[in-house]
Amino acid sequence: MGAPLAGGPSTPALAAAVSEAGALGFLAAGYKTAAEVEQELAEVRALTSRPVGVNLFYPARDAVDETALTAYAERLRGEASRYGVAPGEPRWSDDGWEAKLELVGRERPAVVSFTFGCPGGEVVESLHRSGSAVWCTVTSVREAEAAAAAGVDALVVQGAEAGGHQGFFLGEPGEPLPLRRLLELVGPATGLPLVAAGGIADGPGMASALSAGASAAQAGTWFLLAPEAGTSEPHRRALAGDRATRLTRAYTGRSARGIVNRFMDDHDAAAPRGYPEVHYVTAPIRAAARAAGDAEAVNLWAGTGYRHARPEAAGDLVERLVSEWRSPA
Repeated sequence: MGAPLAGGPSTPALAAAVSEAGALGFLAAGYKTAAEVEQELAEVRALTSRPVGVNLFYPARDAVDETALTAYAERLRGEASRYGVAPGEPRWSDDGWEAKLELVGRERPAVVSFTFGCPGGEVVESLHRSGSAVWCTVTSVREAEAAAAAGVDALVVQGAEAGGHQGFFLGEPGEPLPLRRLLELVGPATGLPLVAAGGIADGPGMASALSAGASAAQAGTWFLLAPEAGTSEPHRRALAGDRATRLTRAYTGRSARGIVNRFMDDHDAAAPRGYPEVHYVTAPIRAAARAAGDAEAVNLWAGTGYRHARPEAAGDLVERLVSEWRSPA
């Protein structure tokens, strides 16, 4: 599978190329309007007749410390002035939830997957009636059991190694479990097919996930340097480096793994929980830094195996990963 890669890297060309190569491409609906997703899905279907998935953000709302959130926004005024902008206004959004549910119910992609939460059985059954399979991202046995109870068809099991946001929804884990251990725990608890996600960056990594009970492997960072991806130039340059990765709340208020940079070092300790409120506070800063080509204030999402990423066409990357898995060195 190709991970959805919300926030820029996801493009119709990338999803279509992954599917055309024989894997399952995903289109990320996060941070887009329903109309934009509809247009992108039409573009994907113009490029491939193969199955494709669409990923939605579940609109979970956590308790937010308003005082800490205000203090963080004030803290970032100096950061914002560096790039000639002001911090954004902290706010909550359901990311167009109802409109996007209506869209996927009408457009019937092969798979509808959910991150940050799992819808109830009524929504799952509605999507089943439309002809879509339903997947949910989980980071613990408790979440896997909740998703199974809702009637989903498969679980995207996300380990600590994954780049980007952790998809937890029943409490933030103190220390997320590594992928292999999580697969070994979740498999016996539900009996559902498992899609392994997190740090899969070569054939041996894929083999390890499958041997631990996964039915399929999902790669994300692996595709960030593909020409079809919408990855920004500062992000692409950072992926060619050798810095460490770390989980941080500094950019969005939700724990996410990225390549360590100045912004992360300067602000991580002060960042409160609060997604998507913090996301909206930092969005103008990140956009301005991205436009300036400055990777030091951009969320450089990447998994622990990002050094394996290569600037190759997405279809070639699919073939290379499968070839490495089938014929390990």
